[in-house]
Amino acid sequence: MTTERISNINRSGILISIIVFIVLVYSVRLFQLQIVEHKKFDKESTENSVKAIDLTPLRGVFYDRNRELLVENTPAYTIRITPAYYDTANNRVLEKIAGMDAGSIRTILKKNRDYSKFSPIKVKRGVSFESIAWIEENSELFHGVDYIIELQRGYPAGVHGSHIFGYSKEVNKNQIKIDPYYSAGDLIGYNGIERKYESIIRGVKGKTFIIVDSRGREISKFKEGYQDIPSTKGMDLVLGIDAEIQRIAEENLKGKAGAVVAVEPKTGEILAMASAPDYDLNEFSYVTSRDYLRQLAADPGIPQFNRATMSLHPPGSTFKVLCAAIALDMGVIDENTTLYCAGGFTFGRFFKCHGGVHGAINVTRAIEKSCNSFFYQLIFRIGLDNLHEYAKRFKTGTKTGIDIFEESGGLIPNTKYYERAFGKNWPQGVLVSLGIGQGEISLTPLQLAYYTALIANNGKSYLPHIVKGYLDENKKFSPNLVDEVNTGLKESSFEIVKKGMFLVVNGAGTATHVRIPGIHVAGKTGTAQNPHGKDHAWFIGFAPFEDPKIAICVLVENSGFGGTHAAPIAKKMFESYLLRDTKEKKNKDEKSLLAKN
Repeated sequence: MTTERISNINRSGILISIIVFIVLVYSVRLFQLQIVEHKKFDKESTENSVKAIDLTPLRGVFYDRNRELLVENTPAYTIRITPAYYDTANNRVLEKIAGMDAGSIRTILKKNRDYSKFSPIKVKRGVSFESIAWIEENSELFHGVDYIIELQRGYPAGVHGSHIFGYSKEVNKNQIKIDPYYSAGDLIGYNGIERKYESIIRGVKGKTFIIVDSRGREISKFKEGYQDIPSTKGMDLVLGIDAEIQRIAEENLKGKAGAVVAVEPKTGEILAMASAPDYDLNEFSYVTSRDYLRQLAADPGIPQFNRATMSLHPPGSTFKVLCAAIALDMGVIDENTTLYCAGGFTFGRFFKCHGGVHGAINVTRAIEKSCNSFFYQLIFRIGLDNLHEYAKRFKTGTKTGIDIFEESGGLIPNTKYYERAFGKNWPQGVLVSLGIGQGEISLTPLQLAYYTALIANNGKSYLPHIVKGYLDENKKFSPNLVDEVNTGLKESSFEIVKKGMFLVVNGAGTATHVRIPGIHVAGKTGTAQNPHGKDHAWFIGFAPFEDPKIAICVLVENSGFGGTHAAPIAKKMFESYLLRDTKEKKNKDEKSLLAKN
């Protein structure tokens, strides 16, 4: 055998050995995959081919205290694009049909490029039926474009409620990172009770399972949908709002800047809360146009600012009733104590009293006549820090804790405040103005409404709240738990103060035109000085005097006297709320009488 033949035999043997080895390795691996680990890989294979798609639940709706529907869900069209099948050369045509700005589709697709190109992306919500019909007719030219029917907010009661309800809009990437509930295209509450009660009203997402191929393309439903998980609708909320007086408040604030807040004294429920100017929630129900956002931004009245809970102004003479209650509780005066009004009060300089010389005057008469001199002197008997501490018991100069996030704290100054402003030897003369609700004191209309409710109910109530409770799936009502508030003041102090407020309306006070036949109203007007323009008009009041069912604060900015511009709005609300049953009974009687004749 030659050396060459031996060499060929060795090479063939080596080659055969390599082939056998490779076949052996693959066989072992195949055995491992097919026999030993087939369960594991079968499971992984199933998971890779089955795609879970979120089912968005219906958002909870809002009712007023009489179960009138205030906020509902209404169907609306949403256009989607699946990038894998879409030709971007169609962008401009589709944008025109859908009423979108030029370049917006490109921006949306770019923003969502991290997601699978086989996943549909929502590019425009709230599209008209005409646009959808056009897309249907031209579907052959617009591959990758489809539409779904989603739900948007509707407001059937004719109540604006923009600062109460708030609105929702699409989540951003940061919100998706913080809360795994959300995914791209989901809506989230941005302000008002839409935001505060988001976790309750958003519901629970469901899942539908779809079989997809290796490129992510949908093939069919997994197991014919038997394993799909249905979504659970969000809770429906029942508000303390009374739709009728809410409409009255909004109607009477039209063309003005100001706020109205009404509270049920015994429960702390908000019966009405309006801020003007306001904005149209319908514009925010789906996609807000840039033109409308520009219009809001250019409005000097700042419509999106909630004046009811955030605007801060000196309360003027409406603050006198709080000072009187504090002084009576401290025992620095009683019902018979008189302070002398000589047409003003001198402390370094002369501080004038409006209404001339009142002479020796007690606390009820001082409230009735709104005597400045009495309260100029009273503040020195109360003391600055006592005023500050007592005021906090009434949730004034601090956030009340109402169930929306948009709220300001306000200011009732104390010694530390003035030491920071003026040093240890701060001028005591600043106290004089505080006694009549001027100077540094700044409160919100909500704070005034709430302390009026506390006075009406002898210092006890519950924290102010808009939402009374929610309805479960069987429409069974469950009330929210709300913290109790007790100012701890003597009941007799409130009785004396309320007597003064009664005289403001029913005696010789500044709100006699708020009288309503058949109902005893108690109140106090205020005209707060405004260094930037015309005075602000205030009115606070409650009714019926004998058993208070509603307490109201009205603020009309830059309008003048409280009795002239703020009190009439409160009167209309008192009449509507308290005489409704009487009017309905009268109408029924008249109809019955006509039917008999």
